Amino acid sequence: MNFVGSHILSVDQFVRADIERVFTVADMMRPYALRQKVTRVLEGAILGNMFFEPSTRTRVSFGCAWNLLGGEVRETTGIKASALAKGESFYDTARVLSGYSDLIVMRHEKSGSVAEFAAASRVPVINGGDGANEHPSQALLDLYTISRELADHGKTVDGMTIALVGDLRYGRAVHSLCKLLAAYQGIHFSLISPEALKLPDAYVELLRNHGHQVFESDALPTGIQQADIVYVTRTQEERFDTLEEAQRYKGIFRLNQAIYTEFCEPNTVIMHPLPRDSRADANELDNDLNDNPNLAIFRQTDNGVLIRMALFALILEVSDQVEASSRAVNWYTAKRF
Repeated sequence: MNFVGSHILSVDQFVRADIERVFTVADMMRPYALRQKVTRVLEGAILGNMFFEPSTRTRVSFGCAWNLLGGEVRETTGIKASALAKGESFYDTARVLSGYSDLIVMRHEKSGSVAEFAAASRVPVINGGDGANEHPSQALLDLYTISRELADHGKTVDGMTIALVGDLRYGRAVHSLCKLLAAYQGIHFSLISPEALKLPDAYVELLRNHGHQVFESDALPTGIQQADIVYVTRTQEERFDTLEEAQRYKGIFRLNQAIYTEFCEPNTVIMHPLPRDSRADANELDNDLNDNPNLAIFRQTDNGVLIRMALFALILEVSDQVEASSRAVNWYTAKRF
């Protein structure tokens, strides 16, 4: 794809070469994310961070990534804080806000909403999550993490075994990740979920049509055996018709150190798109895993900044200018990675 000036709305836009291009640029961003260097390549540029659905990591990391490239961030959080609450259309909102910004990141609870917004925008738009549909930057950072974690153990994405656990029906991060992984070869997928929260058939068929093996189960111990990656998701309670319905599925699959030790390989990597639900009735990933060196959830969040910096640099065509405007930092920097 031609990144320059493009919207990023779906992982359907990416072929494998595009993914590797993003990863190469993300690797270049590491010194800046580590605060070893400062760059001002986007000095004067403004990011419109428009989050009409709750977010912590995605919203803050997009803003952080833009700031690390030298730009400034303007945020709108929540429908009630915008003119959408007064009946303004996506078209009018997009036309106005794109006049104030050089790039917009948008999240909304309605599937397809970001594409509708982007169609009226005068600047590039990145999908920060649209309902149960997609979350392309999350999928890219997840795959980047998978690739780097496996490389540390002398393995590659091609031929790996990955267990996807939990709410696979409504988990947009899982949907986007499956689409990206379809571009690779010989992957064994273990899909572990209750019957009602199974991965939609369209994604299962996509994976099988690309030659991957897919095994579906509702048994956690069986499904995570021999996995290189265990990717756990929370129950997406905000996607259910009622909270009572969502409660039926919370806490069905819980991974703790005892289960990990008994059923996982010694180097199985544990991932989660976060937030992990740590309430007693859910607790998908127990706190006793926090000291497990294979728990990669915080390396995922760190990698999110790298990936989002890379997307900004590619879309605004400054990836080859970052170093030219860089300098060493002049403050104490803690070890971050």
